[in-house]
Order: sequence, then C-alpha cells, then structure tokens
Amino acid sequence: MGTLTVNQNKLQKRLRRQAGEAVADFNMIEDGDKVMVCLSGGKDSYTMLDVLMHLQKVAPIRFEIVAVNMDQKQPGFPEHVLPAYLKTLGIEYHIVEKDTYSVVKELIPEGKTTCSLCSRLRRGTLYTFADEIGATKMALGHHRDDIVETFFLNMFFNGSLKAMPPKLRADDGRNVVIRPLAYCNEKDIQAYSDFKQFPIIPCNLCGSQENLQRQVVKDMLQEWERKTPGRTESIFRSLQNVIPSQLADRNLFDFTSLKIDESAASRFVNVVNL
Repeated sequence: MGTLTVNQNKLQKRLRRQAGEAVADFNMIEDGDKVMVCLSGGKDSYTMLDVLMHLQKVAPIRFEIVAVNMDQKQPGFPEHVLPAYLKTLGIEYHIVEKDTYSVVKELIPEGKTTCSLCSRLRRGTLYTFADEIGATKMALGHHRDDIVETFFLNMFFNGSLKAMPPKLRADDGRNVVIRPLAYCNEKDIQAYSDFKQFPIIPCNLCGSQENLQRQVVKDMLQEWERKTPGRTESIFRSLQNVIPSQLADRNLFDFTSLKIDESAASRFVNVVNL
C-alpha cells in the first residue's frame, strides 16, 4: 500500500497500541512462544495477523508466528485465496482440511442456528493441530465487541456472568488461547480491513443466518452506543472490575459467615434535642 493518510495512520497506531497493551496486561505472549494465529478469512483474523506481525518486529522478546486456516469444505469456498495472500507475507502457514460442514448440515435441522456446533468442531480440530505443531499459544481474532456481546448472551440465555477472557487455558490443559484484539473495537477493525483491502472470505454456513441471537444483542448494543456513546467501553471495563461481595455468587464470596465486626468503630451519633 502507498502512504497512509493521517486518519489511517492514527487508526493503525491505535490498533497496534491497544493490541500491545492487551498482550502486556495479560502476559499473552512470552519469550520463545510459538503462536498459532487462527485465520478464518474474515476482517478480525486478518487484522490480528497484521498487528501480531508488527508486534513481532518491535517486541523486546522473540516469538514465532504460524498462520493456520481450517478449510471446512463449505461449497464454493475459494481455497486459493488464503494461501496466495499468506505467500505474499512470507510466513509459515498451514491449511487444515476437515469436513465439518457436512457434519453440521447433517445434525442441525434446516432453519436452526449452526454456530454452536460449528465452533465446537472447529475448536477441537484447531486445538489438536496446535498440539501437533508444538504451538504454545493459539491466537483468536475476537475483539472487544465480541466479548461484550458474549457477556450479554450468557446472561440472557444461560443465566451466567461470563464472557470471552483475553487469555484462557483450554479444558484439556494443553492449549492456551489468547485474544490480542480484546481492547480493540469492531468499528476500528472494519475500517482497518477496508483500507488494507484484505481478501475477505465470507462464511456461507453461519454468517448469513437471520435468527442468530448474537445479532440481536449486537443490534441492542449498537443502539445503546448510538444513544450513549462510550457505553460499550464502560461495559467492557466492568468485566475488569468485578466486586464479588456486591453480587450473589456464594462460591465467590462467603455470605454465610458474614457477621457484624464487633471490633469496628461505632457510628452511633448522639442526637441533641433542640
């Protein structure tokens, strides 16, 4: 690309700074790490790879980057796009072929959302491949808005307060997932993807489903943000500022043993009748 405009330069610096802060705050990448960057062909994962390649150049530590895409055998999937793009970057990459598309279409009734099963199958395959190539970290392209949306989805439909942590050890104990874009907002990522002209590959399995609850939550948050700018950022900050004693989870706070502190100073005030 040619010389960046002032706004493009500011955008690039902001994304790089926010990703760098997230990596540092959560100790996502350590010296000697082999980071498997999971590419879907969407704007988020392209941006993540771009930012991590920059961090690799300027970071005071050394780490490897390996790009990995999972070809789920969706009809019409343009198999040549990602390899052609990755060759121009000159980095190591792998295309993992696994026909999860047929499995999802067979098991999920027509008209039902496929994301849950699709993501589980994809995640399991990628976890296994990360172990095979000796990756110490597995980078996913989820951003701040994804994290906030997931928080509300879990609260509305699962009755739990949880989201997508910036860093997570998988249930198998053998994989550590990192989300370097955790501090970045989707609007910036979209703008960055547009001017970088990443070769976007649309998902025709789930991306076009109209009945996704995530889209309902996304619309809700966008409306809130329109009426009260900064609200999404405030919600995200709340996920970093949890006060268990002000909630109701008995596993996080010992409400049962809570009693008066007999040693505390009295707050009694003498009332003088006037």
